Amino acid sequence: MNRQSIFFTITVSFIISVLLVIASFVVLVTHDYRAKEGQLLDKYIPVIKMLARQERVGFDENFLKNLEEIEYTLFLDTGKINAITYNPKTKVLVEKNHPKFNDIFRVLSLDNTNYIYIKKRNDTLLIRDNSSSNSNSLLYITLVFSILLITIILVYLITLRKLIPLKILKDKVKTLGDENFDFECCNSNSKDEVSLLGMEFKKTALKLKSLKEARNIFIRNIMHELKTPITKGKFLTQLEQNEENNEKLKSVFSRLESLINEFASIEELISSSKNIEKKIYFLEDIIDNAKDILMIEDEHVIGKFENKKLEINFKLFSIAIKNLIDNAVKYSPNKEVIIKNENENIIFFYQGEILENPLESYFEPFSSNEDKSKDSFGLGLYIVHNILKANAYTLEYEHIDGINRFICKKDEVSTI
Repeated sequence: MNRQSIFFTITVSFIISVLLVIASFVVLVTHDYRAKEGQLLDKYIPVIKMLARQERVGFDENFLKNLEEIEYTLFLDTGKINAITYNPKTKVLVEKNHPKFNDIFRVLSLDNTNYIYIKKRNDTLLIRDNSSSNSNSLLYITLVFSILLITIILVYLITLRKLIPLKILKDKVKTLGDENFDFECCNSNSKDEVSLLGMEFKKTALKLKSLKEARNIFIRNIMHELKTPITKGKFLTQLEQNEENNEKLKSVFSRLESLINEFASIEELISSSKNIEKKIYFLEDIIDNAKDILMIEDEHVIGKFENKKLEINFKLFSIAIKNLIDNAVKYSPNKEVIIKNENENIIFFYQGEILENPLESYFEPFSSNEDKSKDSFGLGLYIVHNILKANAYTLEYEHIDGINRFICKKDEVSTI
């Protein structure tokens, strides 16, 4: 185990805590035993001295009666003494030996009753303490320390369980370098810091995956979109050099430049997590710029809109409008699109069949067909959706009486 890891530190801390608890338990039990021993000696030594003085003159009935009054019973019968002292259940609480005379003094306990055992030379005495009651302090100490030890163990196990996702997360993060962005490591319902960290890493991994897919799609789109103008350019270079062909060739290069600038803007939008810069622009200027980018004739776009002010990113929003116009003209039988507005909502009308799938499915790149066939929007609506979302718009769709309606709807009503 790595000595610098959190798991090693927690495990070492757990072992030290357990050892400290055990050591504390031993010290406390030893102290409790010695305290009990001192209390018993303080209580029974005066009785022993009294017996020693009386032993010289003999134990008469008066003395035995006095012992009974102070709640002590003297046993002189050897049979009774042996029955108690040799009982397997009898415990020795205190034992003292006289170093010179080999006298033995013991405090015994049987059935929660204390006995004083005295053996002097050839005499053996046993006195029962009728008022004795042994405390259960050892039991209480053991119970408290057992609970404490169990608590430490439970805390250790719970902590390890909470940190196991962190170890899994570490192993999963290593795979990010291999572009393995799909992983599960934490309980999404848990709200502890480790789980939240795991969820944040998961979100980051999904974002990296999305960026990777977006860049792949972006490259595919570049290849597709540049193919047509490059082909036209090659064809024009083979024609006779004259002013008309030169102008067409310049138009092709202008289109290439426009596409490159458009791709750069789209790539920046897809790759960036920052808020885009938005300013106030007129709707007419945005649509005119979209038509210029598309290089489409005015007769294909019929404007029936009020020239409202919109707070948007001009370059990106023009690209979204351009794609909507391009799709409408491309897929309508009469190659026309009508543009209207309702306040800040922009609506595109064109003839055509209803979409085969829900609108949301077209927000995925090349959703309908991988080769961008006649029935596919390719990257068009994918780009539109992302640009509109960045500009606080959403795209909605309706089909009424053979007319397709694509609506760029403002998320919040502007105060402009």
